[in-house]
Amino acid sequence: MSDLQKAKAIVVMGVCGCGKSSVGIDLAKRLQAPFVDADDLHPAANIAKMSQSVPLDDTDRWPWLDIVGSELAAKVAEFGGAVVACSALRQAYRERITAAAKQPVLFVHLAGSFELISDRLHARGGHFMPPALLKSQFETLEIPAESEMALTVDIELGVDQIVDQIAQQLV
Repeated sequence: MSDLQKAKAIVVMGVCGCGKSSVGIDLAKRLQAPFVDADDLHPAANIAKMSQSVPLDDTDRWPWLDIVGSELAAKVAEFGGAVVACSALRQAYRERITAAAKQPVLFVHLAGSFELISDRLHARGGHFMPPALLKSQFETLEIPAESEMALTVDIELGVDQIVDQIAQQLV
């Protein structure tokens, strides 16, 4: 059994607008596991800052990432597995989540071009992350290294196809 097949704690990651929540929700359903959107765990101050098109800095992120990892651990302990949607753009952020989760975490990187994601963001409404922050997200993004427990999936596929690809790696 590979490390991927043993994964109980899964984070669907990537820049804003790549489909983390949609894929995460469907993946959680497929795995019969709870889903948590890390955006829902942001303190009010973080949401206010992002709503004003001000990128978060690491001082803002560290406590939030600890909450994300702790919530992931709690859901895995209660339900035997969990899926979280979280940007987790830098390796240090992924390491922080993993440390807080106190277990191996599989990171599923939803990868796509700036143009594709920008088009999707402009078509989407009702989210606190404005499209103007996409550039800073791409600048911050560190593609998961081979040393990390991670999968990369192309978002040009539909949500069902993306979830199928991920699920195939987990069996």
